[in-house]
Amino acid sequence: MEHLINQRVKNIEISGIRKFFNMVAHMDDLISFTIGQPDFPTPEHVKRAGVSTINQNFTSYTHNAGTLELREASCHFVNKKYGLDYTPETEVIVTVGASEAIDIAFRTILTEDAEVILPGPIYPGYEPVIRMMGAKPVHVDIREHQFRFTIDIIKPYITENTRCIVLPYPSNPTGVSLSEKELKEIADFLMDKDIFVLADEIYSELSYDHKHTSIASFLKEKTIVINGLSKSHSMTGWRIGFLFAPENITKHILKVHQYNVSCANSIAQKAAYEALTAGLDDAAAMKEEYIKRREYVHNRLLSMGLAVVKPDGAFYFFVKIPVAIPLNSFDFALNLVQETKVAVVPGSAFSEYGEGYFRLSFACSMETLEEGLNRLEQYLKKWS
Repeated sequence: MEHLINQRVKNIEISGIRKFFNMVAHMDDLISFTIGQPDFPTPEHVKRAGVSTINQNFTSYTHNAGTLELREASCHFVNKKYGLDYTPETEVIVTVGASEAIDIAFRTILTEDAEVILPGPIYPGYEPVIRMMGAKPVHVDIREHQFRFTIDIIKPYITENTRCIVLPYPSNPTGVSLSEKELKEIADFLMDKDIFVLADEIYSELSYDHKHTSIASFLKEKTIVINGLSKSHSMTGWRIGFLFAPENITKHILKVHQYNVSCANSIAQKAAYEALTAGLDDAAAMKEEYIKRREYVHNRLLSMGLAVVKPDGAFYFFVKIPVAIPLNSFDFALNLVQETKVAVVPGSAFSEYGEGYFRLSFACSMETLEEGLNRLEQYLKKWS
């Protein structure tokens, strides 16, 4: 019966990140710099809230958009942190992680042959959804621009079919963010154009060198903001995300969400409320530790002679493979893990513009980073 499967689904593949992780996860003594998951536990008070919720039998459906208290808390959170102003009753949807938020946003705004402009390299979670809608992903090469997706780079790719521009900042895989000035320039250009912005801001609480700015603060009426608790509160498995947009957009996205999942997990919603209220600043301690790790990893990579842009957010380095190594990014990552048991993600997982690079996550302990980088350094020496 496989011949009856939707051809668009058959044409997409499992994420290259997961594919490589699954390939090597069974290895003993493996040091993995692959998965973008905080190595900190979910805060204790948040876990207690989840347990208490089960004991209180809060295990039924909630409002499709999520409990009102959580929507109020999420709107307060983005207002206090980023100056964004949304109405809890009508302008936020609690989703099953940021991934579902991306899915329902694209399924609402995209039609056949619509074009979506994305920076390359980029997280692989957008393109498959775009293609399943019959729309066209248009990748823009930002490698020679310090991975910055500025308006001057975007302009030549805008056509009459452009429906959306994706701004995933801080970025996975590069860790780069856009400045307030750069975001304002994009907003000014789009002000009179019928183009949506999908602003994936899941790493917003992990901005290191300056306060995170959302393009929605300049262009709310056309922007769909994606956020969540996976990175800020180390709640990846709780699967709580948020979608913020004006009411005339969310009222349609909510229909897709409702038929997709009915509502987000009720127990996780209660834990999320605790995270966004009592745990408003839970990310601060994690951020301090990430900054220390970033400095250490950056110095080590430079000492190895590797070309790298220092990230100002998230927890990744996107590293250029030395020209002396005659391997594509997948073969490099495979050879590295076979010889040293250090796993990184091949850059090709992040579009064709990631080829020639590898992604290294520093969401692991200093001891793990030191040992893994020691192994990487020894591996590189054999090619010198």
